[in-house]
Parts: sequence; C-alpha cells; structure tokens
Amino acid sequence: MQHEAYEHIRVSESGHVATIEVTRGPNNFVDTDMVGEIADALELYDRDPNIRAIVLCAEGKHFCAGADFGSRGADGVAKATKRGRHLYKEAQRLWRTKKPIVAAVQGAAIGAGVGLAVAADFRVTCPEARWSTNFTRMNYHPGFGLTASLPRLVGHQKAMLMMYTGRRLTGEEALEMGLADLCVPMDQVRAAAVELATEIAQSGPLAIIGTRETLRRYFADEVARATEREYEEQDWLRNTADFKEGIKAMSERRLPNFQAK
Repeated sequence: MQHEAYEHIRVSESGHVATIEVTRGPNNFVDTDMVGEIADALELYDRDPNIRAIVLCAEGKHFCAGADFGSRGADGVAKATKRGRHLYKEAQRLWRTKKPIVAAVQGAAIGAGVGLAVAADFRVTCPEARWSTNFTRMNYHPGFGLTASLPRLVGHQKAMLMMYTGRRLTGEEALEMGLADLCVPMDQVRAAAVELATEIAQSGPLAIIGTRETLRRYFADEVARATEREYEEQDWLRNTADFKEGIKAMSERRLPNFQAK
C-alpha cells in the first residue's frame, strides 16, 4: 500500500498484519507530530481491506519514555509542531480507528508512553520493562486520556494507585495488574506481538471490526472528554513552582521538595 513519507515512524506489511514502528530511539519521546503520524497510518490501514490487525512497536531501548520535558523549556510547554494541533487532539484520533492493535512494549513506557500503549487493544511486554504514570511525581496532572483509559483497563483502584504514587512496575507486575496481556523474554516481545496480531487476523475481518466497535462504542468520546479535562489541569499546573521543582528533581534523580505552590 502506498504511504506518504513519514518522519517519525516506519510502516510495513506482511500478509494481513501491518507494523507501525516509532523511529525516535532510543527513548522514542512522544510529541504531537509523532502521534499524528501514527494516527495517519492507522487511518490509512482502516481503508486497506488486506490489513486486519496492526502491531505498534518502537525501535531502540524503550517503547516510549513519555514527553521530553528536558528539551521543552522550564515550563514544559511543547515547541510548535508542523501540524499546528495539540498533542491530545492527535491522541484522540487513535481511539477512533477501526482495526485491532497489539503494542510491543520493551524498556520504558512512561507517562504518555503508557497512554500510547493503552490505546492499543493488547500489550506484549517483558520482565525488564518499566511502566509508570509518573505525572504526579512532577506535580503534573495525568494526560493522554489515561484518566479514562487506565481505570477501564485495570480497574479504578489500581489506576488510582498508579497515578497517585507514580510507582514503576516491571513487566511481570504489569501483567499481574492487567496492564499487559503477555510477558515474554525481551528478545521475543515483537515476535510475540506479531504472533498475536496474526492470530487475530485469522478471524473474520468484518466480524472483528464489528465486535471491536461494539466493545469500544462511546469510549472514544469518553477519552476525548477526559483529555479536555486533563489539559485544563495541566495548563495551570505548568505555571506552578512545584511543577518546575518536579522537573528539576526528575532531571537530578532525587525526590522533589514540593511546597504546594
């Protein structure tokens, strides 16, 4: 299938399975343009009747280490993007595509990286992986729709625990919590994701699309509402002294000294 030229992802097809690989290793930091390209590719595959399932993966050491606050300035405001759209507007598009997605998660899935992984239908990980919704550790509000998507996936109580503490989970802990569906050796993560996508692709494609739409009906709207609320909270928190302290503490690998101001 003919694709436009992508800057942040690489796409390929094998049989009825497509692969979308983020090419911003080793950390694969998230930004508006990268998420927009993933959404573009997913929407293009929606129009390709030969593609029945999609593997979302990333090159390098980490699946997605979240947002790169270090290069975004002291206040954490993202630089201008080619698309001229907000990150969460692009992220909402991921939830409105039609075909099942299997995420292959190695290394770190941090902050928005968890949000990207959770947008997939299934997640394959490894014991060495590190999962964390660490927003509050920076005096920041969770984003990327996680306030809607994470409780739906792991349950309200476990989602609160992850968001309030920002603790890091291993791949095995993520599996036990229900955040991941498979935990395999690190060098088998992508192959296991492809195997699962291939198994899905062996089912009736029209039935899969219909079943997925029924299971996820109205959920994209819920995520959209959540991202609007998340952004409102993030917008004022970016201007607090505690946010600046949180970013500084993270870069210095120490506990922050928050003052509630």
